[in-house]
Amino acid sequence: MIEAMAKQEGPAEPGREGRPAHTPVLPTEVLAGIVGQDPAMLEGWVVDGTLGMGGHASLILQTCPKLRLLGVDQDDLALTLAGERLAEFGDRVRLRKGHLAGLSRLIRKERIGRPVGALFDLGVSSMQIDRPERGFSFLEDGPLDMRMDVTRERTAADIVNEWDESDLADLFFYEGDETRSRKVAAAIVEARRRVPFQRTAALAQLIATTLGQGGKIHPATKCFQALRRAVNEEGEELLGGLAAAEHWLAEGGRLAVISFHSGEDREVKRFFKDGVRDGRWELLTKKPISASESERRMNRRSRSARLRVAVRQRPELDTASSKLSRGTRGRR
Repeated sequence: MIEAMAKQEGPAEPGREGRPAHTPVLPTEVLAGIVGQDPAMLEGWVVDGTLGMGGHASLILQTCPKLRLLGVDQDDLALTLAGERLAEFGDRVRLRKGHLAGLSRLIRKERIGRPVGALFDLGVSSMQIDRPERGFSFLEDGPLDMRMDVTRERTAADIVNEWDESDLADLFFYEGDETRSRKVAAAIVEARRRVPFQRTAALAQLIATTLGQGGKIHPATKCFQALRRAVNEEGEELLGGLAAAEHWLAEGGRLAVISFHSGEDREVKRFFKDGVRDGRWELLTKKPISASESERRMNRRSRSARLRVAVRQRPELDTASSKLSRGTRGRR
């Protein structure tokens, strides 16, 4: 297991109405995973394929004065906010809009050579959840959207109102781990015959009424997660990012992946396991790293975070696409 470093990030920047705008999860553990034991000597490029508001990126750049960073995100607002946060690092930072699925092409286009590290912090960010107009939250009313990249055509409303009952049930079960998915899907189809769903509050209320209150999480949590993953094609995006890391990382380069969904973590685990067997990766985390109890209390998003880290062993130009060609469960 990687050794945690002592350096910690300062207080989170204020968000809307005084709420924390962004607190990166597992900051010390991610830093140790990417940087290793000699941060002062590490040089080259690191790729943050899910930049968000730049919390992890800032930590890496502060700790490693010789590193440069290519920050990539599909969310225009995230890139703007991260640009403000990382402005102090000047030309050591290069920010680009892009998707994990297209990361390999972007690295080639930017001509940065073989990076010495890569980080993927999967899932939705607190910045996106805290803005009801983005449609990610079931706690505050907003349009049923959920697009991280607003240029995507399909919204959550399109899925809820157009997919048939069996497809909705499969989506909630496989992408949200909702065991009562058929009951929810049937209720949605019945309700949309009267009025199509356009707002998050209406959908969240229907799910809560259908499943009943109680439990540790809101009844709509799993279904909203499944819809978000489908809208943003998160399974396919992850495979593209893993392929890019395997294709481009320098020998000895480190890949750190934070997942929040059991299916994502299984995919990352399988990817590294196959790579270790074939001599392409050395695993640094025998088991995924979870947040400490103190971090869980301070940052709710960290409660389901799982970090896996591995070191690239044999960079080859033709392995990644073939090894990942199996894909994941397709989206309809």
